[in-house]
Amino acid sequence: MLFLGLLLLLALLAGARLLWGWWLLRNLHLPPLAPGFLHLLQPNLPIYLLGLTQKLGPIYRLRLGLQDVVVLNSKRTIEEAMVRKWVDFAGRPHILSYKLVSQHYPDLSVGDYSLLWKAHKKLTRSALLLGMRNLMEPLVERLTQEFCERMRAQAGAPVAIQKEFSLLTCSIICHLTFGDKVKEDTTVRVFHNCVRDLMKTWDHWSIQLLDIVPFLRFFPNPGLWRLKQIVKNRDHIVEKQLRQHKDSLVAGQWRDMTDYMLQEVEHLRVAEGPGQLLEGHVHMALVDLFIGGTDTTAITLSWAVAFLLHHPEIQRRLQEEIDLELGPSVSGSQVSYKDRARLPLLNATIAEVLRLRPAVPLALPHRTMQLSSILGYDIPKGMVVIPNLQGAHLDETVWEQPHEFRPDRFLEPGKSPRALAFGCGARVCLGEPLARLELFVVLARLLQAFTLLPPAGSLPSLQPQPYCGITLNMQPFQVRLQPRGMGALRLGQCQ
Repeated sequence: MLFLGLLLLLALLAGARLLWGWWLLRNLHLPPLAPGFLHLLQPNLPIYLLGLTQKLGPIYRLRLGLQDVVVLNSKRTIEEAMVRKWVDFAGRPHILSYKLVSQHYPDLSVGDYSLLWKAHKKLTRSALLLGMRNLMEPLVERLTQEFCERMRAQAGAPVAIQKEFSLLTCSIICHLTFGDKVKEDTTVRVFHNCVRDLMKTWDHWSIQLLDIVPFLRFFPNPGLWRLKQIVKNRDHIVEKQLRQHKDSLVAGQWRDMTDYMLQEVEHLRVAEGPGQLLEGHVHMALVDLFIGGTDTTAITLSWAVAFLLHHPEIQRRLQEEIDLELGPSVSGSQVSYKDRARLPLLNATIAEVLRLRPAVPLALPHRTMQLSSILGYDIPKGMVVIPNLQGAHLDETVWEQPHEFRPDRFLEPGKSPRALAFGCGARVCLGEPLARLELFVVLARLLQAFTLLPPAGSLPSLQPQPYCGITLNMQPFQVRLQPRGMGALRLGQCQ
């Protein structure tokens, strides 16, 4: 009886909250409301949300649990909110899972907008672009070269390429953040396993349900317990690295991003006094780099491979372009990233993959900091706003034949707008420069060294997993990497 009474009380409180919310909004001109409550149960949610625009237009509201959210489904509405009115839309919603993954200090990705958040962002961006300015590209080249050598050892055998890409991108982040003393078989795999466990648990329905109906956290939930344990383990691993770096710091020198950020925080503490950035902000910056820079880039690389398996003619054209500029061997010359215009088709292919399959198709939700408007509709303060990036990339009023894989659309000057795969405005992904560098270098080297072939003629699915969480995961597939040049001849003689 006590349990039933508690449920009834919670239901009454939820109903009262909804009625109070409707009363407060009664005089506003709100976007149209989509009927129903079970939208999150729809497979391929970004495409479902895009389909609602046929009746409701590019901006509308949905009910998710106890809360209304606004969904933006076009490039125009997303840019109006996130670029032209970025101050109004720069917040993050205060939801349970965000608090769990950033327990001690506000996180960059899910932290709310504030002056301290801006300082945190500046610190991380400086470490990435200034601290690693002369080291980033050589590091990515070296680790990609080693990756291709490992793949050459498996030549002709089916490879689960997404797992290999994920280990590669995690290794790049490890070396950028913790330096060249990283032990591949220990540190990288420890961080890789931790990130994969965290994302899998965070995406689980039991955690997503808590974000929609927060009072359910008072009931037994194995997923919630597991998420707390993973976060505890994550923090223990990061704290160990921070201790090791502090014990070996040399003033005025830095070996990696961690050294850079620790010294910057100390400098700011001495110069500006308390109330500024602390070591915990370095901790969460490192967490963000691993979560945001491992599987997202690996997923994009995997989608690129899948599309090229379906379009061998584009793969052939890419190899011709790369051979002309770099030579036909992985040990040949390299194109500096600043000279990437020498490989226009490769750039166009990357842009098309990012357009069709953005790794985070619904971005991360925003929250309005004050009353605002989009396309003439009022958007109240505190409203959760979801940018449907994939929906915007498939807008027929912007893109010709939007569902078709056509890299050549980006070779026509002025014909195709820039996609929004990394977001835009104040909340644009901080790791975009690194991700674009990785996509360019890895795909150039991979296609220079190998021809991508489906195992036993079985092409991978180009449809994402039906029920995705934060990332647009693809269905598992394998690829055969056939060495080109003399390696290909030797392989053919052995078969």
